[in-house]
Amino acid sequence: MLDYLVLYQSETGNTRKLAATIFSRLPGNSKDLIDITTDKTIPEAKIYFIGFCVHQGTCSMTVSDFLSSLSGKQIALFGTCGMGDSPEYYQAISCSVSAWIESDNQYLGSFLCQGRMPQQVRKKYETLRTPENAEKMDFCIRNFDNALTHPDSLDFEHAKVFVDRILKLIGDGVF
Repeated sequence: MLDYLVLYQSETGNTRKLAATIFSRLPGNSKDLIDITTDKTIPEAKIYFIGFCVHQGTCSMTVSDFLSSLSGKQIALFGTCGMGDSPEYYQAISCSVSAWIESDNQYLGSFLCQGRMPQQVRKKYETLRTPENAEKMDFCIRNFDNALTHPDSLDFEHAKVFVDRILKLIGDGVF
């Protein structure tokens, strides 16, 4: 059994980059980094860091099914979302995704940050823009433009702080 397993699902590469940062921050050699969509052989671990890309405020069925299958584990979540830089929105996502974690597991917390979106998303916003929804679509376009550089170096530093906090909590016996 591994000490740590970093599992992730990434469509645009944003969550994969966070997963690599989290993996590199974990101590020792008893760890693995796995793309949950391509590798169907998933080893047992004591602590799972599970990453996802956000769609409509939650994770994919692949991730929720995996979360639901775990029993007696320590689980930390991380993810990226295009709409972002809102602590309230990130909290709502964390609540939505952590609801899939069975009660016999220990939920350690979550880290979310903004991620770059494909150009077709911006084009969709531009196409959908009308005089009636101009304010909302302009907000979405500004958000898209702000997301182009994410995850950035500060997001990666925050991911490292998240890992350090989880390791300290576990080491201090809080969980």
